[in-house]
Amino acid sequence: MDSLYSSSSAIISLKSPGSDSSSVSRNSFTSFSGSGHKVGSSGVVMDRKAKIVEGDNGYVLEDVPHFSDYIPNLPTYPNPLQDNPAYSVVKQYFVNMDDTVAQNIIGHKNSPRGIHFRRAGPRQRVYFEAEDVHACIVTCGGLCPGLNTVIREIVCGLHHMYGVKKVSGIVGGYKGFYSRNIIPLTPKSVNDIHKRGGTILGTSRGGHDKSKIVDSIKDRGINQVYIIGGDGTQKGASVIYEEIKRRGLKVVVAGIPKTIDNDIPVIDKSFGFDSAVEEAQRAINAAHVESESFENCIGVVKVMGRYSGFIAMYATLASRDVDCCLIPESPFYLEGPGGLFEYIEKRLKENGHMVIVIAEGAGQELLSESISSMDKQDASGNKLLQDVGLWISQKIKDHFSKKSKMAINLKYIDPTYMIRAIPSNGSDNVYCTLLAQSAVHGAMAGYAGFIVGPVNGRECYIPFHRITEEQRQVVITDRMWARLLSSTHQPSFLSTKDVIEDKRDEEVHQEHCSDKNLVNKEISYACN
Repeated sequence: MDSLYSSSSAIISLKSPGSDSSSVSRNSFTSFSGSGHKVGSSGVVMDRKAKIVEGDNGYVLEDVPHFSDYIPNLPTYPNPLQDNPAYSVVKQYFVNMDDTVAQNIIGHKNSPRGIHFRRAGPRQRVYFEAEDVHACIVTCGGLCPGLNTVIREIVCGLHHMYGVKKVSGIVGGYKGFYSRNIIPLTPKSVNDIHKRGGTILGTSRGGHDKSKIVDSIKDRGINQVYIIGGDGTQKGASVIYEEIKRRGLKVVVAGIPKTIDNDIPVIDKSFGFDSAVEEAQRAINAAHVESESFENCIGVVKVMGRYSGFIAMYATLASRDVDCCLIPESPFYLEGPGGLFEYIEKRLKENGHMVIVIAEGAGQELLSESISSMDKQDASGNKLLQDVGLWISQKIKDHFSKKSKMAINLKYIDPTYMIRAIPSNGSDNVYCTLLAQSAVHGAMAGYAGFIVGPVNGRECYIPFHRITEEQRQVVITDRMWARLLSSTHQPSFLSTKDVIEDKRDEEVHQEHCSDKNLVNKEISYACN
């Protein structure tokens, strides 16, 4: 194995159970239908959601579906990358068919090998000839830095690496498959789009009509579908793939996960997140400048984070100017001992100013006005939220207006839509290139339905259900959250009851220590 595909403890070759040398062939995967599961040769377990390979010492591969699972005897072709001048410097053109990546790379000497995913990258044989490919790209859901970069790199990757000339853009999200025109995409037409924010294809929420979408794919002769979107979008992609498979069509559905909130599980991070954190710091810096310039001034910055507070947490850690970070995963309260108001008053007395960063999903249970809207959702299935930034700003003003000895200034900054609309930074541009090219390699290799993303620094092909079954959240018992608390010096915001009980326990402990000291003194006097 050469340096480009260098050895890593996270990359493991897949061996069939009970064998020392032979690999599990993709053709050994047994097809299935209906509900339940079926065990095929080479220990492959398949059900409606999962395609599982079990190996020695607790090894588990959660594989992705392939054309050969349900379309027999398909012809294959040599990968044109072997004749590509750009790849002439590469010692090894292709990823080993049996390479897999471990989900958890930390273990002990007796730990099971655990869950693995199939490693992404070019394969030696492909299932499409360039002139037969009609690929399409669609963007769905909210905006995110990097959307145009992914579009550009899919188009350029297909063209320059595999010679594919026919790539179309679906305009306006899922509904564009059946209600809008498609536009041709060429390397020339997408050359500079990575310098712009948003998406040149337009986007929308909802509009997912499985039958209409697959009918449109079939009627237009599309055989590679690249879907860029968040967890709701990828749930739709999974449904589209299942319908395509039910019809026995030779069509790839490749998902590129997108969420500015970084709340997609399994993968290391989502594209656009680094750009969002960088842009959020500009707002935090503005709030810090404002708060420093006025007496008893509080700068409040609201950032995105509907269910997960990653942007707020990382922007806070990167800034070092934040005194309090509030996220959905860490409940807080306002009044009483250990509450937010008490902490604000303490920081203002110490420093004369403070900065609060709050994620949009934080404190929603405290907004009594939002009770009627808590069960309402947008077209993507996301819970509609009240503006917690405005709410908490007003609550702070109301609280301190009752304190005649402490008048405050408050500056509220909401950069959320400004952050979504920026172009991606250099780090995200490189990441988007890896995602797009990995998706193209997987599609050409005949993997029929998958999501691409990095696991422990290596691009992988991941089953749809692993991405859509849950949302990633900040773990407030983890060291990263502890680092934030250490940086801001904010309380953990235990409930008032917990704080009172802790104080009572502390008082009891102090009384016990006093009694013990008194007894020791009496014993000492008696001895003398």
